[in-house]
Amino acid sequence: MRLPPRAPRRYTAAQGWTGVTVAMLARQRAADSPEAIVALDGDVALTFAEVIDRARRLAATLARRGYRRGDVLSFQLPNWHETLVINLAATIGGFVCNPIVPIYRDAEVGFILADAEAKLLFITAEFRGMDYVAMAERLRGSLPALRDIVLVRAERPGFASLAEWLAEAPGDQDPPPVDPEAVKLLLYTSGTTGKPKGVLHSHQTLRAEIEAVIAFWALSADDRILMPSPVTHITGYLYALELPFAIGAPVVLMERWQADEAVGLIERHGATIAIGATPFLVELSEAAQRLGTSLPTFRLFPCGGAPVAPELIARAQAALPGCTAFRIYGSSEAPTVSLGVPIGGPAERGATTDGLIVNHEVRIVDPVTGAVLPAGCEGEVVTRGPEVMLGYTDPDETAAAFDPDGFFRTGDLGSVDADGYLTISGRKKDLIIRGGENLSPREIEDALHLHPHIAEAAVVAAPHPRLGETAAAFVIAKAGATLALPELVAFLEQHKLARQKFPEHLVLVESFPRNAAGKVLKHVLRDRIAAQLASR
Repeated sequence: MRLPPRAPRRYTAAQGWTGVTVAMLARQRAADSPEAIVALDGDVALTFAEVIDRARRLAATLARRGYRRGDVLSFQLPNWHETLVINLAATIGGFVCNPIVPIYRDAEVGFILADAEAKLLFITAEFRGMDYVAMAERLRGSLPALRDIVLVRAERPGFASLAEWLAEAPGDQDPPPVDPEAVKLLLYTSGTTGKPKGVLHSHQTLRAEIEAVIAFWALSADDRILMPSPVTHITGYLYALELPFAIGAPVVLMERWQADEAVGLIERHGATIAIGATPFLVELSEAAQRLGTSLPTFRLFPCGGAPVAPELIARAQAALPGCTAFRIYGSSEAPTVSLGVPIGGPAERGATTDGLIVNHEVRIVDPVTGAVLPAGCEGEVVTRGPEVMLGYTDPDETAAAFDPDGFFRTGDLGSVDADGYLTISGRKKDLIIRGGENLSPREIEDALHLHPHIAEAAVVAAPHPRLGETAAAFVIAKAGATLALPELVAFLEQHKLARQKFPEHLVLVESFPRNAAGKVLKHVLRDRIAAQLASR
């Protein structure tokens, strides 16, 4: 698998296309600091020497068993240290790594394996009540390309195990270096508006992203990375499976998110940085306050994946005074378009914007005509740069995703100010069109998050017989608090929000439907309010 026909233009070493792969970095780390820790996973501490040895052994076994460069290797696993080995072996052998989120079931997994034409699948037997072996057996007959299913931390009759494969072949000889412009990662979107799209990244695009965050966030071997995000999502994949080899710092893997446990891991390992979605930041800061600690070693929490209200960032800053929390913006297709505020920069911009654009050329265009808009105007965000994906597995999807100048159409609305700070205002498809006027759900949500009784809010379009659409607010109230729509309207009136933006429906919920990245599934909420109104 190589660059699709409409792939982005090639970039220079100064822009991040250096030709360096994670396998090269891992070999160098193992040579320079063989006993240094690269991954902490429960009671397991894996060194650089151990991970490169296991990866070489696995790559050698795959080659001996007939796997060839470009073959797709899928894994559906929790945040376990074995994922570092699988990813590194894929790089050494020139295979395409295809992570699959553990919460996915037959429908999603079957589609992904078939679309990717995966040759190999790594799974565990059971995790969090899910029987992955039974699912694999149900799917296997419909997947002619799938040759092997290998179990991790488990054994079952009729299945190979990772432990067996690691013992099969010595890893004393590496194959020839891979082409850094070849496809390295195949990652599927969450498919919230249709079937999942297979996003293709090369060694070069991933490396460019890693280099950008290292420089902007001043990361080094002195850091310790806490990873609560799934390694099968772009955030966890980049910063747990790739970043540690680039900076020589260990990653602390969380099998599942639990805020009190996260506080304990930060204190135990001296973690300095975590990258994750909004709920992680909110719950971590609340847990730290409840447990009476300010987490003094913790210095950075870039927060993305879901809308982040300024009030949430302010609360986190108050609870963790030594930690700079800020919003960032990106996607599977373009991992980090903006990177928050620079070290020592204006902290308030990390709450009110999504940060400085780094390593990307961004345009704001008219969502209908595609015409480029002046600075400060709101429109669709389109971007090109060295870390933008090569394309999708579907050539038609690739053609639709890029404009004639090679800019990726993100589908997100936003604006860029004179200082280069990007502010995302919502999704094109999430706009509320009330009587012909476009309303931004993000603006209404930010106002609602100022309410003292609201923990989290999500605003969506509700059908209206005369106006077409109006705003509906789904709200998670703080413990012991009560809310009613008239009170909410009075609050927004007090904060001088235009009356057209006032929600006309209030739905109190205990939680929001979310994808693996923590993003609220607004199409589910839209369907819910539409069904409720229809039933009336």
